[in-house]
Amino acid sequence: MDAFFAAVEQASKPSLRGKPVVVGGLGPRGVVATASYEARVHGVHSAMAMAHARRLCPNAAYLIPRFGLYRQVSDVVMGLLGELSPLVEPLSLDEAFVDLEAGGIGDDPRGVAEKLRADIRAATGLTASVGLAASKLIAKIASEEAKPDGLVVVEPGTERELLDPMPVRTLPGVGPATAEHLRRAGIGTIVEVRHMGEAELVRLLGKAHGASLHAMASGLDDRPVVAERESKSISVEDTFDVDLTDRIRVRTELDRLADRCVKRLRDAGRSGRTVVIKVRRYDFSTLTRSETLPGPTDDPMVVRETAGRLIEAVDTTGGVRLLGVGVAGLADFTQEDLFAQAAGSALADEPADGAEPVVVREEPAAPARRWMPGQDVRHTEYGAGWVQGSGVGRVTVRFEEPASLVPGRVRTFAVEDPELEPSDPLPLV
Repeated sequence: MDAFFAAVEQASKPSLRGKPVVVGGLGPRGVVATASYEARVHGVHSAMAMAHARRLCPNAAYLIPRFGLYRQVSDVVMGLLGELSPLVEPLSLDEAFVDLEAGGIGDDPRGVAEKLRADIRAATGLTASVGLAASKLIAKIASEEAKPDGLVVVEPGTERELLDPMPVRTLPGVGPATAEHLRRAGIGTIVEVRHMGEAELVRLLGKAHGASLHAMASGLDDRPVVAERESKSISVEDTFDVDLTDRIRVRTELDRLADRCVKRLRDAGRSGRTVVIKVRRYDFSTLTRSETLPGPTDDPMVVRETAGRLIEAVDTTGGVRLLGVGVAGLADFTQEDLFAQAAGSALADEPADGAEPVVVREEPAAPARRWMPGQDVRHTEYGAGWVQGSGVGRVTVRFEEPASLVPGRVRTFAVEDPELEPSDPLPLV
């Protein structure tokens, strides 16, 4: 899919069609997830710091991600791929490999690919690009060459013609460090990698990496399309606008992340045995700690308690930039008595003589309502809309729907206006 998150936002918000849109984390340390092609001409790209993107393209619409809607659209696209072949290997919400041979495709794979692109546009209103080749490596590279909204076919035997002039960073697994090693050896293009020879690459990069890189530079890839990609773990993480230095705040955020992680775990119908925490400190050093439980669980209390034990062994006095909680060792069942294990720890100081424990809870003050740019809302009088921005006790909303042909009207309300409520996104089509 082309600029998928941003394209979904443009399709659902008529006022943003044809305009630069950037989706990602909006805090001071936020990162761009996707930029529309209108924003990319200004130099904005994925994985860029959001603060840098704002400097490059100050007039873009900067929006929070709406993953629920992206998954809905992704399900439609993946369903269309599934009609072509039983072998579909999703890589992400917006990308997948499809083995056309397994689907019994005849002598016109180009026609199949063109029809697929047309079907995706008809079903979602969005564009997709297709790379058609005899291997996953070449198909992936060809699909990038086809963007936006195109098709590139690489006939068997012509792979090197596509690869040779490309920079080495095009190949999977060639990051900045490997590229720098190759640059120092005078290697900048894929054809130069191939001419270097496997033995020299192994000497430079090690046996596994060197041999793999030489094979890819030669266009060789025999990996099959695998329909079931088993998830090894489920995790969530947050980067904080200001480093966390208070231990109580760190533990509170960790509990919140544990609950989000368990929700994803349950939504996937899974459980897990190993709880993992990730801590990135003020100096960018990143630590992980894990604990394996006696059996798989999907209980939030167990995950919170385990994550809490793990954080106690980490020095966070200098400040914490990022926290994450994950569950690995996934299974399709749970071990119920783990709940008692965690509960027993929480009630270690029970009153004597069988007296009932007295629990006193202080009700937290209701937080002020927070409206984020791009968030879906509904007003009792004006209907469905989305937040354009908020501040100084006010929130600005544009009322429009995906089917609208013209941009909707803008209204401003008090942030606590009882007639304005968060809502679920409207479907694209």
